[in-house]
Amino acid sequence: MIKQPPSTSETPGEAAARIFALNDRINQLLIEKLDSRAWSARLPAPRSLEVRTIAAIFTHMHNVRTKWIRLNAPHLEVPAQLGRARCTPQQARAALATSAAACVQMLAEALDGSGRIVSFLRDGWAQPLPPGREMLWYMLAHEAHHRGQVCMLAHQLGFKLPGKITSAMWNWEAMIRDHHGRMD
Repeated sequence: MIKQPPSTSETPGEAAARIFALNDRINQLLIEKLDSRAWSARLPAPRSLEVRTIAAIFTHMHNVRTKWIRLNAPHLEVPAQLGRARCTPQQARAALATSAAACVQMLAEALDGSGRIVSFLRDGWAQPLPPGREMLWYMLAHEAHHRGQVCMLAHQLGFKLPGKITSAMWNWEAMIRDHHGRMD
């Protein structure tokens, strides 16, 4: 039997914002605990099979967030994009924190029923999604996919993350308890 979460007075917008903030905390943890030598390392591969660096993956995540904000919540301040060639882990962490704060606000507005955000535009070519849970699910899936790439790439480069860290990434209950789902 599936346990039901305790009842809460949290609105759907507040819940979505809290969940996305927790998602960003996992990104922050991953960058913080990643061996710095892995950040710009490349796998030996022919040019045609070249894989993004970890730096490029995290800058992509931030830059996609800025696109979502620009397309869906232009009334919010759109964070500056990052250049993947020179981005440091510290710059990525700061930029991700900034874009996460704007995404948190965008999600809260999308689910508050005000009608300020009427659809979720992912890109110029993709069909819009409703401005609710589907929006949150898409955003979380995108980021989880790229975190998986980062973990795999770090392992392939010889910088396997400690089990304590990979376990922490999956232990949302502890993160909620320890960080109350806030960005800090």
